Amino acid sequence: MSRIFALIPAAGMGKRMGAGSNKQYLLLDGMPILARTVRTFQQAPFIDAIYLVSPEQEIPLCRSEVVERYGFSKVRAIVAGGAERQHSVRNGLAAIEGIEPDDLVLIHDGVRPFVTEEMLMSAASAARESGAAIVAVPVKDTVKVVRDGVITDTPAREQLWLAQTPQAFRFDLIRAAHADAAAQGFLGTDDASLVERQGGEVRIVTGDYRNIKITTPEDMILAEAFLRGKE
Repeated sequence: MSRIFALIPAAGMGKRMGAGSNKQYLLLDGMPILARTVRTFQQAPFIDAIYLVSPEQEIPLCRSEVVERYGFSKVRAIVAGGAERQHSVRNGLAAIEGIEPDDLVLIHDGVRPFVTEEMLMSAASAARESGAAIVAVPVKDTVKVVRDGVITDTPAREQLWLAQTPQAFRFDLIRAAHADAAAQGFLGTDDASLVERQGGEVRIVTGDYRNIKITTPEDMILAEAFLRGKE
């Protein structure tokens, strides 16, 4: 059976957080957000190896405060990120050693600490069948398409989903999609969009509304509430 590699980009500068340090190192109940995220992959028995992507100047910090402090033995390398998330993921894909074309890569935001093993397995299983799959949740609110301050369309809510991570791909598929995007100068909003533009089938796996991406101070308040709820 194909192996499963995890690629966790955590190279964002966190400007919207307004904190003194990058958001991935902010403490959530005493533990860095990134460490909480990596811990789920470390504990999942079906994950073979983990690759992290960090701003180049923060690689020593990531190694000491996340990988070494918490004993994450599955982490094989910490890779320097790029100017955009897409560039960081491409750097990470290029750094993975020993991967075969039909092996799977789970790409997951470093600041989504509430991911579960069930989400990882569901995404991987769907990607084994179709080549690509993402975790997502149905939109709850009515969505409006707006141009110049005027509503131009109200799409059917039943057809709208909010993309999350992990996003799982067969390695040869996502590598080719990133190479083509780089050659064409295309910058997508997520990794799945790169596969979609090549005509690839990307399946949806139902995620969880608690699988939030911590980006703003309000997200930290929500994350802390989630933790209190678990306790």
